Amino acid sequence: MLIHVVKPGESLWSISQSYRVSVSEIIALNELQQPDRLVNGMSLIIPSLSQTHIVLRGDTIWKVADLYGADAQSIVQANRLTDPGRLVPGTSLLVPPKTHIVAAGETLSQIAVRNGVPLTELIRINQIQNEQVPAGTRLFIPLRKRFIEVNAYTTNQGKTGAKEVSDSGRYLTYWTPFAYTIQADGGLDPIKDEPILEAARVQKVAPILGITNFSSTDPGSRLAHTILSSRDLQERLLDNIISVMQAKGYAGLNVDFENVRPADRELYNQFLRRAAAVLHPRGYSLSTAVAPKTSAGQQGPLVEAHDYPAHGDICDFVVLMTYEWGYRLGPPQAISPLNQIRNVLDYAVSVIPRNKIFFGFQIYARDWLIPHRQGQEAETFSQQEAIRRAVLHGAAIEYDPVSQSPFFRYTDSKGQRHEVWFEDARSAQAKFETALEYGVRGISYWVLGYPFPQNWHLLADRFTIRKIR
Repeated sequence: MLIHVVKPGESLWSISQSYRVSVSEIIALNELQQPDRLVNGMSLIIPSLSQTHIVLRGDTIWKVADLYGADAQSIVQANRLTDPGRLVPGTSLLVPPKTHIVAAGETLSQIAVRNGVPLTELIRINQIQNEQVPAGTRLFIPLRKRFIEVNAYTTNQGKTGAKEVSDSGRYLTYWTPFAYTIQADGGLDPIKDEPILEAARVQKVAPILGITNFSSTDPGSRLAHTILSSRDLQERLLDNIISVMQAKGYAGLNVDFENVRPADRELYNQFLRRAAAVLHPRGYSLSTAVAPKTSAGQQGPLVEAHDYPAHGDICDFVVLMTYEWGYRLGPPQAISPLNQIRNVLDYAVSVIPRNKIFFGFQIYARDWLIPHRQGQEAETFSQQEAIRRAVLHGAAIEYDPVSQSPFFRYTDSKGQRHEVWFEDARSAQAKFETALEYGVRGISYWVLGYPFPQNWHLLADRFTIRKIR
């Protein structure tokens, strides 16, 4: 799959002709709401058997070819490289698939095994109707994909949350509801999760029970201290957690304790050790969600009690909440800036095993009034709505190379100026490349309920999503 950025004067027809694909395919993949209206800087995903690779430091043509199961000479030819021994980090390479001519007596299963690709994928990309393929047939060999695990949080309950998991379930390893709120007596505030659990079961998504200490009206610092300073309350809380997990079929526990007092840091670690001792013998996983940190000594009420080395040692995996730089009450900026994510990852991989790290990726957009005034709240909506507004106001989309995030500005009918930051195909692909570069276990989405079709298509094109159920 390729990414095309719209240039002045282009139309869907001219773009489709350039790539030799149909207009209807582009419309369907991108779920374009107004296909007759494009704006400059808008990114489109284009159906293709080729892949785009962003060159990393130390890459060679042969290393890239081996990564994708491609042919090195084909990569050289496709990119018209005059000096294939010198690749520049940050540049992109087109990686075409290998081809195979079917020999007499050769079966599709044999071809798939020899090339290390799934038979179903071989059949799909070659649009094979009958598995008896005649000798001499030219087949494309699917490019190799890395395995990745994907978590997604939901905040909606009942049928709404169930639809969100049904729609995205094929792309998910785990689903985590946000959240069962802990009570001061060790109880849990229930949520309406039964329909979502059924949707997860159908989609073979492992449900992870999410618990938290805070709400929109209470930061939860005192509540966390009450629980963390009492062994009896912790045991009661864990008993209640086990009861819910057993009754509803949850596969693990995700602990998202925020605004924990710095003085309670070791008490939090002790609670996690106690939770692991209770959960692991019963076959349940334990994970945490932690604030983004760039050093062990970083100060601040959100980060000091989150002990990265301890969480990495105790838990099965750790979700880095690498989003919300573009806070709804703060000034306009990228919500999940890649430069900030990389700073967090640089620290995280030094103290947490890479195979335990999920980094967070937000999938919503925000619209700020400008100039920003203290107390003004940005409007939050989907990436699709961001594109609709850009089209409506004829706003050219810009792309910030530092944060690897798109944005645009427009003036509404009342003369008020706006600035919108969102995600697009380019920013999603950049995050996927980062996951590969750092060798982390997975990506965790915050939060389902905001349509972003480009993200899911690119995710599936780049990775094989691991299912554990």
